[in-house]
Amino acid sequence: MTDSTAALSSTWTDRLGRVGVWRSTPEITPALAASIEQLGYGTLWLGGSPASDLRAAEEFLDATESLQVATGIVNIWKSDPDELARSFHRIEAKHPGRLVLGIGTGHREASPERVRPIDAMNRYLDVLDREGVPAGARVLSALGPRMLEVASERSAGTHPYLTVPQQTREARDVLGEDALVAPEQTVVFGEDTAEARISARAFLKNYLRLDNYTRNMRRAGFTDADIVDGGSDELVDALVVHGDAATIAASVEAHLAAGADHVCVQVQPSREDILGGLSALADRLGLRPTA
Repeated sequence: MTDSTAALSSTWTDRLGRVGVWRSTPEITPALAASIEQLGYGTLWLGGSPASDLRAAEEFLDATESLQVATGIVNIWKSDPDELARSFHRIEAKHPGRLVLGIGTGHREASPERVRPIDAMNRYLDVLDREGVPAGARVLSALGPRMLEVASERSAGTHPYLTVPQQTREARDVLGEDALVAPEQTVVFGEDTAEARISARAFLKNYLRLDNYTRNMRRAGFTDADIVDGGSDELVDALVVHGDAATIAASVEAHLAAGADHVCVQVQPSREDILGGLSALADRLGLRPTA
């Protein structure tokens, strides 16, 4: 880990908290960000390829006191690295130490220009280096072994999406004890298994068509038969954990036990009010600040 990484993190868990919330940026409001902070979650992850001007991140930081904000992720094919660097420095001057840049290469199916993603990521990081964005202020969405290597050499660590605790352990083994490992965990609150699986399959539908995710599912031990026809129950239940707050807390703890510094929870269906479930989960995990 670089000196800049060490300087930016006492430990990553101290900085980000054990648990955060991942949500698509258009579905976040300043009021929701403030509520998430009040529940005791340490970091708000902005999904949906936030723009490189980072105005949304700045708005949510302005609305909170200590909440960390991380991008989950800035897509290198859609976001100008020079503008991202300028935005980082603007926000860092205003809210020092509260912004983390999650960066990724997106999906080949959505970005026809996505060729040689490893080379493209290195070029993107070259610009951030040149513009003085510390390696310790950025984390890569690294699923495969080659991108994990880049994450190890040129960032604080990895922010994997749609993975299982076994893959959290593998990322920790590759990156070493000092790197940041911050997996996302999708969840559905509710004890009706059939209904929860309907929500989970609706969420997974597009991901089961994306090559980088299906390859990563195979790395986790799932087969082609698990991936077709909306996903097997085994795959769906592993990737989108459903149940009461205790069940979902156990899934978060499984990632932490496997070596995660921080786990960010994505609640589905996203159109519903998520604060009730997040409140119950915060209580179960002991996240609320004590008086």
